[in-house]
Amino acid sequence: MKPEVSRVLEVTAMALMLDVAPHVAPSYRQSSVFAGALLLTSIREELDRIASRRVEENRALRALFAGAAPGIDEASLRERLARAGAEDDADLRISALESRNAALRDLLIELHAHVEAQESAEARRVEAAIWRELAASTQRRRLGLHAF
Repeated sequence: MKPEVSRVLEVTAMALMLDVAPHVAPSYRQSSVFAGALLLTSIREELDRIASRRVEENRALRALFAGAAPGIDEASLRERLARAGAEDDADLRISALESRNAALRDLLIELHAHVEAQESAEARRVEAAIWRELAASTQRRRLGLHAF
């Protein structure tokens, strides 16, 4: 038998909410058990989408970098943006996707700081693209449970 992780999380969360929490005292501990169950539910949701969300986010950042690179006057930053914009996620392990996403986000911060210091229309275009991606990223990461 191979346990399906998503199903295990679902059953465990439901057992905590319906079977365990009602029988725990004091109310503080009962609330803690219920909060743990909600966390398991959030983990279950995130587990199902984490790889696709990271790949989508990494692609969006790379597209932003590829579009921004030609207008960047600082050679080192321009080259790193172009290089990052041409990469792909060859390794789909979650740890690899997370690591690459962190590196791309570091480059995004550097790009954002750079364009904020510029006065050109191109800098404003790139800055607007950065803000659109940050808003889109927030929507991608949104959980179904609004308590989190």
